[in-house]
Amino acid sequence: MHVITRVAIAFSSVLLLAGCAKKEQATTDSAAAMAAPAPAPAPALTLADLAGTWDVRAVPESGADTMATTYVLTATADTTGWMIAFPSGVKVPLQVSLNGDSVMTKTGEFASQRKKGMKVWTESALRLQDGKIVGTSIAHYMKAGADSVLRLRTEGTKKP
Repeated sequence: MHVITRVAIAFSSVLLLAGCAKKEQATTDSAAAMAAPAPAPAPALTLADLAGTWDVRAVPESGADTMATTYVLTATADTTGWMIAFPSGVKVPLQVSLNGDSVMTKTGEFASQRKKGMKVWTESALRLQDGKIVGTSIAHYMKAGADSVLRLRTEGTKKP
């Protein structure tokens, strides 16, 4: 019986030491992780990054209509002067704001270039990716019933 007690005490001592060693190691690992510097955030998007003239194509995300709407986007280094110009000659000013890595644009009502005789307003969220502007545009058609919204995949290439 004496031998069993000694074995039990020795085993308990080993477990106690092992538990302490792991706790100390975990504390050391946690301290090292807390001391490591966080990676630097990506530089914020600025309107100056987008300034220039862009050839843009917007294609519906779904449905039978896959025809692209094309226009030229003129972007400035501030929130004034942003404009889209359609091949038909219609020019539409844009309201512009930055939100993280995206530029948000919104138009007032204008004559739809996709649905003749209808009024539309649009909003877009675009970001720079591999030297292009990419994102989503949503067209809101006035008095169009169930077909009042159209989502488009938008991509633009900067003119030289």
